[in-house]
Amino acid sequence: MLALDPGSYRAFERDGKCLYLSRRDVEGLELSMEDVIDVVEDALGEKGGGRVEMPPKPGIHTRDDAFIHAMPAYLPKMRGAGMKWVSGYPTNSERGLPYITGLLILNAPDTGVPICVMDCTWITAVRTAAASAVAAKFLGLKGGATVAMVGCGVQGRTNLQALSVVMKIESVVAYDIVSAAAVRYATEMSASVGVPIRTACSVREAVSGADVIVTSTPIQKKSRQEIREEWLKPNCLGIPLDFDSCWGDALLAADRFFVDDVAQFEYYKTQGFFQLTPQVSGDLGQLVIGSVAGRTDPAERIICVNLGLGLEDIATAVLVFSKAVSARVGTVLAL
Repeated sequence: MLALDPGSYRAFERDGKCLYLSRRDVEGLELSMEDVIDVVEDALGEKGGGRVEMPPKPGIHTRDDAFIHAMPAYLPKMRGAGMKWVSGYPTNSERGLPYITGLLILNAPDTGVPICVMDCTWITAVRTAAASAVAAKFLGLKGGATVAMVGCGVQGRTNLQALSVVMKIESVVAYDIVSAAAVRYATEMSASVGVPIRTACSVREAVSGADVIVTSTPIQKKSRQEIREEWLKPNCLGIPLDFDSCWGDALLAADRFFVDDVAQFEYYKTQGFFQLTPQVSGDLGQLVIGSVAGRTDPAERIICVNLGLGLEDIATAVLVFSKAVSARVGTVLAL
């Protein structure tokens, strides 16, 4: 398991310095999706064993359709401690701004001194996709699969890349409310992952007959109910990244229902989300350590809601920081 080497941050800690990594710095490290999936799965395994500290994420909401969340986590085995401060504003595209923006702070675990501040845009994109890959690894069907991607933005791209690492994808059907975005996605991602991608004219066309369904639409407290139970194959795997915004009561179609973290799922129920769901069968950490069985019946219809966990961010940030220090990337700032 990757762990933060004390030697990589002692100088920052001692001299009152902090490494700043811009989005360009982080992306320029060119870390592989395989490596991110590995560290995220390791972190989830630590969670499954009860060896992490991660409170449900608090947040503020300056608009009804937006959020700014604090996501702290501590992974002792990885020596990773810190917090992501991340926002999601669906209308940012109208201003030429990204939907997701934010920063992540890593702290020295022995002293609490901030040793690194990094842009969290890339980390959020890839760690979310890595969690989807872990879900598909344990809950997906074996053999070739047709993937439906509802939402052709950043998450639509990274999730397809991650799924292609852990399963054989035979074809992809893509849908976006902006048809030009779906066309562009089909062209770019077909070349990237080497599978045929066709666009759909509706959510129904995209998800009908799909083996794996990933939805990454804007999160809204009132479900848009874009997916219907009767459109879902008996043996499909659904991975909502947008809470229940797109699924609504179609979540009740699951024979088995998983989440990435039960405590956060229960918290969001108190906030008005997930008012109609099946009983939770387990979480990703339990799947990784084997305390809960993955797919046991090829005919099971399974849904795994991934809310996004701070431990995934911190595990990925440890990977980023370690590579940046080794490659001498970033700007050293005085605290």
